[in-house]
Amino acid sequence: MAFSLLSFRNGLSSRFVLADVQREACTSFLRRLVQTPSPSGEEAAVARLVAAEMVECGLLGVHTDRIGNVIGRYGRSGGPILLLNAHMDTVGVGDPEAWKYDPYGAEIVEGWLYGRGSADMKGALAAMVYGVALLAQNRVELPGEVVVAAVVQEEPTEGMAMRVLVNEEGLRPDWVILGEPTNLQIARGHRGRMELRVTVQGRGAHASAPERGENALSAAARLIFGLEMLSANLMSDPVLGKATLAVTGLTTVASSRNAIPERCDLVIDRRLTLGETATRALAEIEAVIRREGIRATVGINRYTSTSYTGYQTEGLDLYPAWLLPENHPLLQLSLSALERHFGRRPAVITWPFSTDGAFTMGEAAIPTIGFGPGDPRVAHTADEAIRLADVHEAAEAYATLVVELLTALARRGSA
Repeated sequence: MAFSLLSFRNGLSSRFVLADVQREACTSFLRRLVQTPSPSGEEAAVARLVAAEMVECGLLGVHTDRIGNVIGRYGRSGGPILLLNAHMDTVGVGDPEAWKYDPYGAEIVEGWLYGRGSADMKGALAAMVYGVALLAQNRVELPGEVVVAAVVQEEPTEGMAMRVLVNEEGLRPDWVILGEPTNLQIARGHRGRMELRVTVQGRGAHASAPERGENALSAAARLIFGLEMLSANLMSDPVLGKATLAVTGLTTVASSRNAIPERCDLVIDRRLTLGETATRALAEIEAVIRREGIRATVGINRYTSTSYTGYQTEGLDLYPAWLLPENHPLLQLSLSALERHFGRRPAVITWPFSTDGAFTMGEAAIPTIGFGPGDPRVAHTADEAIRLADVHEAAEAYATLVVELLTALARRGSA
């Protein structure tokens, strides 16, 4: 493998550069990642691909944990730990007719690679592996250890696989970088998420005599209108923005299509901004139910999950909001390192969606930022794509961040 390293001295790097052959290897790896379907819970094939590439790139201790996360390391054990997080799973294709390019073709057109998961977030996964490969191939001595964690099932249950890695596998990083797409800017937080289930009760009757029943669907319609009114008055945070509420699913239970529905089930996507709690969000909906005089119950959905390794987990679909303080050393050091690396200072943003940071920062209080290639707006869309130049730039930037952040952590530990 051929890499070049510019101006590495005194434990700090000012510029890491992938050689042309490694840019091609990184692109080839990303193409194979995208060409390997990996819907949530079915990541086995892509996990084998990731593990093999980690070994080829010089990462050490490569293994798959109990839930199916693929872990690779580089550096000196016993010192500080920086974790680079990328998820291997993707959402589905959706309507195939909406795609101009094959969702699993990984076609390259004018420097852009198209395909499901290219931006969310196999591009970052490829960049992280090749960023650490830059360090390994140049035999860079780190004052700690970088861990690349390619995790499973982030899309339906963000943070769940990281919870297993931290709480059950015993890995406790000092700082975390998430590779979710940021357009090479730095993200410092996002709103929380909870999935709610509302069950509206009615009374069945023949549709020819609706007055004999109690139409659960009609009651649900009144409730939806009331929830839309509630949504307009939810809390807002000056950084993370406004909380939202959206009804995303509706099903009815009736004995036939010419019968009055006796039950109606709603699914609600509720985004929590800072200052909100699950208890408050539930109470607001219960107040609407009472006001409308509807017989209904509301609760937080519970997920049950089985990974491709057969490992089972369960829990609440509740993922907290988080925001790293603007003056935190992780954020400020990363901004300075990337400004030196790129010759420009990245913007600081927040994500509109939820990530594994809901666990790392939101629950475990591990300082976390996001930095990755790709546009957040193309995640989950038809013709999802990523610019290859951004993937290569991200790989070089990850190498810089690893060296500078671990050096800073080591100095803080010895101070």
